[in-house]
Amino acid sequence: MCGIVAAVSARNITPVLVEGLRRLEYRGYDSCGVAVHKDGTLARARTVSRVDELAREIEATDLAATTGIAHTRWATHGAPAVANAHPHFSPNAAMPRIALVHNGIIENHDTLRGELRSLGYTFTSQTDTEVIAHLIDHHYDGDLLAAVRAAVARLEGAYAIAVFCRDEPDRVVGARAGSPLVVGVGGGEHFLASDAMALVGVTDRIIYLEEGDVVDVARDRLRITDHTGRALAPEERPVRIVQAHSGAVELGPYRHYMQKEIFEQPRALADTLEGVGAITPALFGAAASSVFSAIDRVLILACGTSYYSGLTARYWLEAIAGIPTAVEIASEYRYRESVPDPRTLVVTISQSGETADTLAALRHAQSLGMKQTLTICNVATSAMVRECALAYITRAGVEIGVASTKAFTTQLAALFLLTLTLAKLRGRLEPEAEARQLEALRHLPVALGRVLAQEPQIIAWAEEFARKENALFLGRGLHYPIALEGALKLKEISYIHAEAYPAGELKHGPLALVTGAMPVVVVAPNDALIEKLKSNMQEVRARGGELYVFADDDSRVTPSEGVHVIRLPEHYGALSPILHVVPLQLLAYHTATQRGTDVDKPRNLAKSVTVE
Repeated sequence: MCGIVAAVSARNITPVLVEGLRRLEYRGYDSCGVAVHKDGTLARARTVSRVDELAREIEATDLAATTGIAHTRWATHGAPAVANAHPHFSPNAAMPRIALVHNGIIENHDTLRGELRSLGYTFTSQTDTEVIAHLIDHHYDGDLLAAVRAAVARLEGAYAIAVFCRDEPDRVVGARAGSPLVVGVGGGEHFLASDAMALVGVTDRIIYLEEGDVVDVARDRLRITDHTGRALAPEERPVRIVQAHSGAVELGPYRHYMQKEIFEQPRALADTLEGVGAITPALFGAAASSVFSAIDRVLILACGTSYYSGLTARYWLEAIAGIPTAVEIASEYRYRESVPDPRTLVVTISQSGETADTLAALRHAQSLGMKQTLTICNVATSAMVRECALAYITRAGVEIGVASTKAFTTQLAALFLLTLTLAKLRGRLEPEAEARQLEALRHLPVALGRVLAQEPQIIAWAEEFARKENALFLGRGLHYPIALEGALKLKEISYIHAEAYPAGELKHGPLALVTGAMPVVVVAPNDALIEKLKSNMQEVRARGGELYVFADDDSRVTPSEGVHVIRLPEHYGALSPILHVVPLQLLAYHTATQRGTDVDKPRNLAKSVTVE
């Protein structure tokens, strides 16, 4: 999603702003820009090209300055165009006074636009952001902080903003509600950013702002007020030391970050499971024993790939732990009438911990009286972690590619640990079974490495898939969500239309689509449903469909005309989904590279969806 970087310093901060934008490119964007306070005026450069082009424009126009803001925009209001790119100025005149960047969506922008037009303001963009800039300018009377506070009081929706004023050099004001914003603390300089990643190499001293906070920074001053305007003491928003991840974002020998992250999965799983010596509630936090003893069911809230990890976990939680489980798409859950149960464990799943729909669904569940909460998240300092009673932090490391890979498999590992923990507390996990499951978890990285070794065979399949425009994915039981994830990966990065179905549903409609031109991918582990799955495969062959089967070594699925088989090295029981999803990731990746798409930054998509 959109990215913000801002700085106040005694040095030229333009290189810092540009490098910050580069570090946020992985989030997805369609325009970018920088504005600075230079020689008593506001100056800016904006482009619908990449950050490298913006850097060339900045160099050509000599935008060196000590105060500035920068932004990468993912279009919501208004098409990708220079006029809609941030930063926005107000007023739109020869000598603008306010410069602003904004993440989020302002829901009452139309009403505010009408008011501002009646006050004489003109609009040069289609964005809701320009409304905020004009509103701050309208309230400005010599104190930028007061103007920002007055303006945000009128806003409805989500925002993170960074603002500076022509008349107050060396000062930037930021505010957040519903979108993340952090403060970077340096020596004689301060920074704002939507993600601490943007400040790698600049400072590791980070303050995470809370909902409704407003921050006022200068070179040697930092003041934070809460949503009521109360000045906060330093201990209320403590400085945290955030370890730099610069090494994690180097591409190394790989062609794309997605490929790198697929091959990092053995290490990511090992790191995520490090220190798990026994199945105990303490894995999820100090209060986990009391929370887990107070619940009778589980509600999982998530979006996209994280939703599919939740669907997989439902099979585990019900079959192994014997606990009723519901899985909801977060963006739908908050808008429907549901039946709350205070004895429900609400589990949110998010790679970033800042996913707007999932955060809103969590808050909705809490407002209904469901206070027992747990998040599975890859960012220990995220809003999701701060707002849940319990957390399991996956240790996937930084994930740059928009299409999630290692975040998904580490989420599954964490959810399996949750399953075993609840099973043990409910008397459904004997010591011998616990030992077997722990040994299987420890062996996962090795098993995953053996799956990755089959990449050459998958590349050969990808050459065929690259010529197709449609594909069907089939799975049964525990592996149906894996088929869903495989179809999502293919459509995300190759732009091939792909759908997934439970294999038993073929005859209820999807079979009408099957022809020789429609490749059918089958996830075929050697489990209790393998014989039924084979029957479903015969239904495809009888209609001339081409089958591409990922089978366990002992599942007795043999290659024949129209049936292509890649054998996974071993059957892995309940943990089989973690192995079976990896060849689907590789198939999507290599198909996309054959088609020449932008694998790491697929069109129209963003990494961290921080708007509704």
